[in-house]
Amino acid sequence: MKSEKHGLVIGATALVLTAVAVTGAGLHLPKGVAFFKNSPKESIDEVWQIVDRQYVDGTFNQKDWRAIRKQFVVQKNYKTQAEAHKAIRLMLKNLGDPYTRFMDPKEFQDLKVETSGQLIGVGIQLSQNEKTKKLEVIAPIEDTSASKAGILSKDIITKIDDKSTTGMDVNQAVQRIRGKEGTSVKLTIQRDGRQTLEFNLLRQQIEIHPVEAKFRPNELNGIGYIRLKQFSANAATEMSAAIQKLESQGANGYILDLRSNPGGLLYGAIDIARMWLDEGKIVSTVNRQGTGDVSVANRTALSKKPLVILVDGGSASASEILAGALQDNKRAQLVGAKTFGKGLVQSVRPLSDGAGMAVTIAKYLTPNGKDINRAGIKPDIEVKLTKPQIQALVKDRTKVATAADPQYAKALQILEVAIAKNGSSALKK
Repeated sequence: MKSEKHGLVIGATALVLTAVAVTGAGLHLPKGVAFFKNSPKESIDEVWQIVDRQYVDGTFNQKDWRAIRKQFVVQKNYKTQAEAHKAIRLMLKNLGDPYTRFMDPKEFQDLKVETSGQLIGVGIQLSQNEKTKKLEVIAPIEDTSASKAGILSKDIITKIDDKSTTGMDVNQAVQRIRGKEGTSVKLTIQRDGRQTLEFNLLRQQIEIHPVEAKFRPNELNGIGYIRLKQFSANAATEMSAAIQKLESQGANGYILDLRSNPGGLLYGAIDIARMWLDEGKIVSTVNRQGTGDVSVANRTALSKKPLVILVDGGSASASEILAGALQDNKRAQLVGAKTFGKGLVQSVRPLSDGAGMAVTIAKYLTPNGKDINRAGIKPDIEVKLTKPQIQALVKDRTKVATAADPQYAKALQILEVAIAKNGSSALKK
């Protein structure tokens, strides 16, 4: 990948945004462009130019972007930055892309705070459905108010503190859900298009450690279980340490759990794929000119032991890159349910007035050239969970990744066969 990698994020737009480094994503304005830091109109023009140079999506070429500039920049005057920020949000709506979004200075500062791995919230990863525009839960974060209360992936948030979310974007929802530690927020949820539920959730400090790893000596004479929660800045470092420790403990094979992982940094997915692959293509990105980069394995795999990956509808973006790379290269079998289906890459850009924006700059393809955006990745072995099964696992997290977890139980069966084929002398039948 290019040296710009620190500005690339592919996680779904979320209440708990996946970590993204915003340094190194400076602006590159054409020569002769006057740039006034405190001018509301220049702020709008700054955003317009970033989109004009970098944005890529199927809807882009169907919009007369220069006419939009005339509408928002040339023909109107703005007295305050607040007016400019409102205009920017309206302008970006023309793209029809929920992942290209504007953040005012407070929202952008919140994002930078989140990159430290600590935040105050209720633990919901939230996106705006591309078709319905409704606010949809990607997944709750483990051991938070949301997960303990029983909020599920695909739940629709219809009200926040009794205020309708109709017409509300993700940024506005974020500001309403967040608040002081120790206070509560009421969320009204629609589930399966039929059931309406209310949750009073406590805002609390959330520490996010992306990797949870355990050596399980009583399963198949010793396997490594790794849960990757998100692709934050320290995910690759923690994953490397986990694999090396499990190897030293004598793991015969691995189950990598990517369920409810909403994604994060592009380079995190690439780095982690290289820990499992010695050779082969990992991912290719295609920009608006139809060209891009290809990332490949570089013979730095930390383990060649059999690997099974768990995925579900909450596995998005970077999770899909990792799962797709290992599936296409026949390095791992996927077990679970079809993934979320986000195949777009965003660059997070700081703006001159302290605000920021995320702009879609490319789409990615799996090693076999598959565009999974809106389509998702189908597992090799499909194991769908019923709503009662999901609710039981959410209610009692101790059952996750045990015999009481149908997807994990199936993964264990698949891994047993793979270990036997691998010729592991340690496996006792």
